[in-house]
Amino acid sequence: MANNITRFIALEAIYSVIINKKSLSAFNYPKDNDTPLIKSLVFGTIRFYHQLNDIVSKRLKHSFKKEDLDVHCLMLLGAYQLLYSKIAIHASIFETVNVVNALNKPWAKALVNAILRKIDRDKKILQQQVHYSHPSWLVKKIKRDYPNDFETIFKQNNTQAPMTIRVHTSLNLDHYQQQLQQEGISSQKLAITPQALVLDKATTVFNLVKFEQGACYVQDASAQLSVPLLNPKNTDLILDACSAPGGKATHLCELAPQCKVIALDNDNKRLIKISQNAQRLKITNIQTILGSAQNQDWWDSQLFDKILFDAPCSATGVIRRHPDIKLLRKPKDITTLVVLQKNILENLWQMLKPSGILLYATCSILKVENEQQIKYFLNTHYDAKEIKIELDWGINTTVGRQQLPTDNFDGFYYAKIIKLT
Repeated sequence: MANNITRFIALEAIYSVIINKKSLSAFNYPKDNDTPLIKSLVFGTIRFYHQLNDIVSKRLKHSFKKEDLDVHCLMLLGAYQLLYSKIAIHASIFETVNVVNALNKPWAKALVNAILRKIDRDKKILQQQVHYSHPSWLVKKIKRDYPNDFETIFKQNNTQAPMTIRVHTSLNLDHYQQQLQQEGISSQKLAITPQALVLDKATTVFNLVKFEQGACYVQDASAQLSVPLLNPKNTDLILDACSAPGGKATHLCELAPQCKVIALDNDNKRLIKISQNAQRLKITNIQTILGSAQNQDWWDSQLFDKILFDAPCSATGVIRRHPDIKLLRKPKDITTLVVLQKNILENLWQMLKPSGILLYATCSILKVENEQQIKYFLNTHYDAKEIKIELDWGINTTVGRQQLPTDNFDGFYYAKIIKLT
C-alpha cells in the first residue's frame, strides 16, 4: 500500500505540471522517508516527458478524454520506471497498475498493464533510439544557435544537476572540504570558482557542516562566476536587480564586506528570503527594497558604482534543475522576455555612474536573450562599451561570454559593460 501511495503522490505532481501547467516548485511534497523516491519519479518523468509521451501515445489505439488524462500521466510514470529507473520491472508495472485503484477507474487497469508490458518488451529498441526529449520549438532554436553543441546541450539538460555549494570566504576551502569528508560528504573543487565545492552526491543542507552558522550557500558554479566578474570594492554602492533569493547579493558582501548592496525585487516574500539568507550568513550590509527594476519609483536618485542585473529569462540554461521548463515555457514567452530585458536594461542604465560597470547575466542559452540583446544595447547607446571577459571558461560569443551546460556548470551568460560618460 505504501508503494501505491508513493506513486499516487508522484502522479499528482506529474499531473499538476502536464495538465494544470503548474510549476514543480509549487507542489507540496510530504515530509517523510518516501519523499526522495517521489521526487525522483516526478523529476524523471517530467525530464523525459516528450520521449515518454511519444512512446505511450504510439501504443494507444485512442487518445484519452480530458477527464481521463490522469491515466495517460500514470502510463508516463510507469514508462519512466521501465526505461530509466533502477526499480525492478515487476514492481514498476505492478505498483503502477495498482494506482488505478486510487483513481477509481477500474476499466483502466488492464489497459495500463498492457501498455507497460508492451513498453517493457520493446525496451531495448526504445533505449537505442535517439530522442532529445525537448519540445520541437526549443529543439529548433538550440540547433540553430549551437549547430556544433546541441547534442551535448540536450544530453546535459536530461541529466540530474549536481549539488554545488559556495563556501564562505572566511573559511579555508580545503579544511571545510575535509570537514565534509569526515561527515561522509565527498566533494570536488573547481579551478575557476575558488569558493565552490561540487558534492559527489546531493544531500540535505542540514547535513552540511555549520550550514546554519553561515558556512556555505547552495549555488551552482556558473552563478558563482558573476560576482568576481563585477569585482566589488568596499567603497562601492552596488545594485543587485532582481535579487531574490540573494545568492549574488550575499556573495558581493563576502568579497567586499564594507560595500553597500541594494537588493531589489518585486516580490515581498522573496525579499524575506534574501533577509533570511543574509542573516544566516551574518551579513549586515544588504538593504532590501521592494520595487520593479523597470521603474524608478523606489530609487533615491543616488547613482550606483556597479549594477548586477540578473535578468528575467527563459531559464533554458538550468533545465536540468527545472525540467518542467520544457513543458511550461512557450515560444511567445521568449519574445515577451526579450522586451522585458530590454526595458529593464534601459532603466537601470540611467542609474549607473559614469565609469560605472553593469554586469548583465542570464541563466539562458538562447542568443536572442544574450549576445543579441547586448549587441543591440551597445549599438543603441553611445556611452556603453563592452569590457571583454577573457577568462578560461565558457565559449566566446560576439558579445559577452556563454557557459553551456556541462557536468559541473549550468548554462549561464555574462556581459560586462562600462558607462563611458
